Amino acid sequence: MHNPLLADWTGPFALPPFAAIEDAHFAPAFEAALAEARAAVAAIAENPEPPSFANTIAALELADDRLDRVSAVFFNLAGSDSNPAREALSRELAPKLAAYSSEITNNRALFARIEALWADREALGLDAEQARVLMLYRRMFLRAGAALEGPARDRLTEIKARLATLGTAFAQNLLADERGWTLDLAEADLAGLPDDLVAALRAAGAERGRPGPALTLARSLIVPFLQYSPRRDLRERAFRAWAARGANGGATDNRAIAAETLALREERARLMGYSGFAAWKLEIEMARTPEAVRDLLMQVWAPARAKAEADGAALAAMLAEDGINGPLEPWDWRYYAERRRRALHDLDEAAIKPYLSLEAMIAAAFDVAGQLFGLRFAPLDVPLYHPDVRAWEVTRDGRHLAVFLGDYVARPSKRSGAWCASFRGQRRLGGALRPVVVNVCNFNKGAPTLLSWDDARTLFHEFGHALHAMLSDVTHPMVAGTSVARDFVELPSQLFEHWLEVPEVLAAHARHVATGEPMPAVLRARLLAARTWDSAFATVEYLASALVDLAFHEGAAPADPLARQAEVLAELGAPRAIPMRHATPHFAHVFSGDGYAAGYYSYLWSEVMDADAFAAFEEAGDPFDPDLARRLERHILSAGGSDEPEALYRAFRGRMPGVEALLRGRGLLDAA
Repeated sequence: MHNPLLADWTGPFALPPFAAIEDAHFAPAFEAALAEARAAVAAIAENPEPPSFANTIAALELADDRLDRVSAVFFNLAGSDSNPAREALSRELAPKLAAYSSEITNNRALFARIEALWADREALGLDAEQARVLMLYRRMFLRAGAALEGPARDRLTEIKARLATLGTAFAQNLLADERGWTLDLAEADLAGLPDDLVAALRAAGAERGRPGPALTLARSLIVPFLQYSPRRDLRERAFRAWAARGANGGATDNRAIAAETLALREERARLMGYSGFAAWKLEIEMARTPEAVRDLLMQVWAPARAKAEADGAALAAMLAEDGINGPLEPWDWRYYAERRRRALHDLDEAAIKPYLSLEAMIAAAFDVAGQLFGLRFAPLDVPLYHPDVRAWEVTRDGRHLAVFLGDYVARPSKRSGAWCASFRGQRRLGGALRPVVVNVCNFNKGAPTLLSWDDARTLFHEFGHALHAMLSDVTHPMVAGTSVARDFVELPSQLFEHWLEVPEVLAAHARHVATGEPMPAVLRARLLAARTWDSAFATVEYLASALVDLAFHEGAAPADPLARQAEVLAELGAPRAIPMRHATPHFAHVFSGDGYAAGYYSYLWSEVMDADAFAAFEEAGDPFDPDLARRLERHILSAGGSDEPEALYRAFRGRMPGVEALLRGRGLLDAA
């Protein structure tokens, strides 16, 4: 069988041949790619020549080239356009890929070569990037247990394989719960909802074969429904279903998976000589220690909670005025907060959306990237993996830099949330490669598709990640693009969000989808004046999740994660009407893999820097200051992980920031 995944990709920009790829191609492609990678690693480890950077580290960088290529295609499709065949293969692959990873880091001959290079590093004549890549490889091997012996070594291998299986199961259970719940709505149930939401509910019903409009557990439907529906009974049903994802009993229940995951992570850390998973995980991040993380989170928790309590009291009074007895509930907050915003700021989100069409916001993001970094985006007519996906060639001064894909609208086959990924990363080693980057979102599809303000921020956020990947300019894949510390990776994405609020950007691109007229200046002013509206709610729900995540991973793993979650929230005095943004059974950041485990705090850590970084442009009096833009690209966006995050940030800004800019940006400085 001809397998396009294993052939040379000779189409435009060497893109994956999506039109030729079938699900049946993936399993044999992985088998062949794994065999090729194993042979390449064995050749490096058994090389009779003395170890050198070229024959060991550089060779390792290229050893699993084909495996990386096949994996990028498969896992991008498994997340954005899943089906039963892809889900089954994901479950099968998880332990196999974990085993392959363990084989590499358990290879004593290979580790001996790296150790020899490390011992002789001063005499190797390495440049700065090579020296860092050598350090990162040695650190990766040590943290993967390369120095362990006997039973401890074998047990660590077992743990890593089991964790990979559990992470895949957690993610698939969550997707199954999200796909499996639908609330059919009668015409009367649509009263009070904005037209674009009604259209999205009708589309969701049609897509799922329902007789009329339907509410699903897609965040892009649930959140505006909770925000606008005057039907408290329906809001409660919707919220309870949303909050119960992963905790409904049966085959898709994630509670036992979470408990086993935490126990295995603790065991893994203790095998490595650490007091807990958080201590092991944070050692290589900017924060370094759980204590540093908690210190930052609590600096923000106190003012955010105080402001949220005051906001909650005002919303509870509105609830009482409506003749409803009892406390403000989680399914009430968004509804009354939206009513209060309309009353205090004369701002109705339904009036804003026609000025924030998807097409306009894509154009705005491209325009900002053009003004800051000289990038140009030309549409491409190439085969892609789904009809909703679009592609652009990214150039600067006529030179090809990247291909950018946009997969923006929701569908049942796509996992929830928004993310940035790559089908190909940037490198110069072994032949220059330019990246193929994709942004995936879950906006409600419409004709046209209209975005909320939060949706538009999400688009800008993910495009900031894409710029980090597309502007990468390093030699080695190990340090390319977003291969940076977890609490540094959100800096480019969160920083780019600030340009959405620049008045010149809104004036140019926030135009009415029907008339083409720009957003009226008075409406734009009200929008920007209210941009920190309900920020205390958003901050509290986020911080609650981050603090629970940290508590889970310090010291002994809880036997009952939900009981520990409740204890942490009680200790914090979390407002009852503001639940965690991600309760344990659907906390995919933390349990579908360990990328954000003990690391959900990283969004806030990065926000300290992004608030300070944008302040540099404000101090310059020009949001497009060319000197600052060049420094931002040189020291942050193109540098990847080629130096320590602190060094990169200092090179851009001249100093490290404090928390004041963050509090000011969230409208919490007065509450501190």
